[in-house]
Amino acid sequence: MSDVISPIYFLDTKSKAIFSSQGTQPHFLIDTPNFKSLVVGLNEGQQIPPHPGGTAMYHFLEGEGLMMVDDEVFDIKPGVTIVAPNGTKRGMTAKTRVIFLAAKSES
Repeated sequence: MSDVISPIYFLDTKSKAIFSSQGTQPHFLIDTPNFKSLVVGLNEGQQIPPHPGGTAMYHFLEGEGLMMVDDEVFDIKPGVTIVAPNGTKRGMTAKTRVIFLAAKSES
């Protein structure tokens, strides 16, 4: 049985994370012109380089690491949520294998 009951309900979101030695490969749960929701997996030591973006929310499901939003650095661990305001630079370094959900506007 599929863990996708409908296009809006997911039983096991963590299982959607893709891990690659080539870097991040986001799995989009929703991908519209104005809004995206995705699951991302990072292997230990992998990084997402600092980059500017629209308003985004990151919720961590597994692992530990560091996330930078502009000049602030935050510890990430399961249960932590970080909101990056529009125009801020954000980046991430995984200390262990990390899985997170992200939601972002594209407007």
